[in-house]
Amino acid sequence: MLAIEQLYKSFPTPQGPLPILQGVDVRLARGSSLALMGESGSGKSTLLHLVAGLDRADSGRILIDDVPLDGRSEASLAQWRREGIGLVFQQYNLISSLDVGLNLTFQARLAGRHDPHWAAYLAQRLGLADLLERYPEQLSGGQQQRVAIGRALAGRPAWLLADEPTGSLDEASSDEVLSLLLQLVAEAGSGVLMVTHSPRLAARLQHRCYLQAGRVRPEQG
Repeated sequence: MLAIEQLYKSFPTPQGPLPILQGVDVRLARGSSLALMGESGSGKSTLLHLVAGLDRADSGRILIDDVPLDGRSEASLAQWRREGIGLVFQQYNLISSLDVGLNLTFQARLAGRHDPHWAAYLAQRLGLADLLERYPEQLSGGQQQRVAIGRALAGRPAWLLADEPTGSLDEASSDEVLSLLLQLVAEAGSGVLMVTHSPRLAARLQHRCYLQAGRVRPEQG
């Protein structure tokens, strides 16, 4: 279970603190999927970064299976990112000096969770099996995002955090990539927290909520 309880976050400005999140509450069972929606600047990406341990909240708690993230050391948070979550961003963030095969397994190897059979299966399902020796600059945008998805899932993380994962793709490619992502996440048994501006894509997930004025407004479904 991922539980976000009364989370507050602000950023300093010359005029004083700018509140971004104001008492956010979210609960998501492992294996479930939730789309975070909201206008630009509503705090969607900030919330995702807090769950990833990339930033710290002003107050409130984030609990993973009743274990809090707040108060952990930077080393412990780095371990959480390596072993507990997979991250997919709008920008693919592939390592240009590594081929597709090594990019795909990079995070899993760092975490000591590399499974060659699962990696080969991911490559096949993502349409990358014939591209493993290519480098990122030799791939299309859709192919690069497939590598990023495979990298995020190669270690079978408990949670996949995705920030506009298809934002750089056209509509047809977005639908195809999201379908693959959701199928593979289900096979890995991971929960999904995905930021998106698209109601069409959000409708593909099991649950939706809307960030407005720093607070969560649940959506139907």
